[in-house]
Amino acid sequence: MSPPGRLPAPRYVDLDGVRVATYVLEPSRTEPVGDVVLCHGTPWSAAVWAPVAHALAATHRVLLWDMPGYGASIPTGPPGQDPAVDLEAQRRRLVTLLQHWDLRAPHVVAHDVGGAVALGAHLLEGSAFASLYLLDVVTLDPWGSPFFRLVAEHEAVFAALPAPLHAALVREYVAGAIRGSLDAHQVDELVAPWTTPHGQRAFYAQVARLGPAHTRPVVERLGHTRCPVRVGWGEQDPWLPVEQADELADRLAGPVDVFTLPGAGHLVPLEAPDLLVDDLRLWLAHVR
Repeated sequence: MSPPGRLPAPRYVDLDGVRVATYVLEPSRTEPVGDVVLCHGTPWSAAVWAPVAHALAATHRVLLWDMPGYGASIPTGPPGQDPAVDLEAQRRRLVTLLQHWDLRAPHVVAHDVGGAVALGAHLLEGSAFASLYLLDVVTLDPWGSPFFRLVAEHEAVFAALPAPLHAALVREYVAGAIRGSLDAHQVDELVAPWTTPHGQRAFYAQVARLGPAHTRPVVERLGHTRCPVRVGWGEQDPWLPVEQADELADRLAGPVDVFTLPGAGHLVPLEAPDLLVDDLRLWLAHVR
């Protein structure tokens, strides 16, 4: 069994020719009462969900994945063979992965751009969910910082930065998401996948290919969600202001309640895992 701060070793699956790291945690003594899929955002990986995944796995089967271009799914081949990492490609992969797992209507919990991926799979690709919990999600305009636009215009330059300079940039970028408590070791683990030569290339590739053009079709259909939805948000999120939570809830097919986590920034799964787990348990019991 993996320790509560880490996920188990990944199981790799092939999604249309792309090697994807997946993870499954299950109750040790009882049958699971349902399936929960956790979707990460950027610049994170499934590892950001580790404390939450272990807690939920006491009662549910918990399934996670590193989207191609992230974590253990960072490609290691030559640049010309890298998989697409835009939001449209990722949402189609999520649909295929749910089919691979034989999940007809799981509960889905999604953070950051994982929210755009999950919403896109549901609203544009037809995936059925038992429920959807959206946590500090990238969906509504405006999103995407001037840094995103700068990388999109000069991706090759950033990918060629000296390794120490790149590592310092990524660490500063990650630190900018946090308003709660996160120790240096946790920050090191978040930064580590991006500091290999392949990881450096992947970091700027995913930043350059993220933009509001791929979320606008999702926003246009927010009122067509077909499952219960809850919105959670870090009260001090420095990347996506908490005011977006109420706006998002208003646009979704309702009623949709909003849960704000006091003192937390954007990285709620690690900044406030206990508060988040408590709310997720109540939510999953309500929608079961």
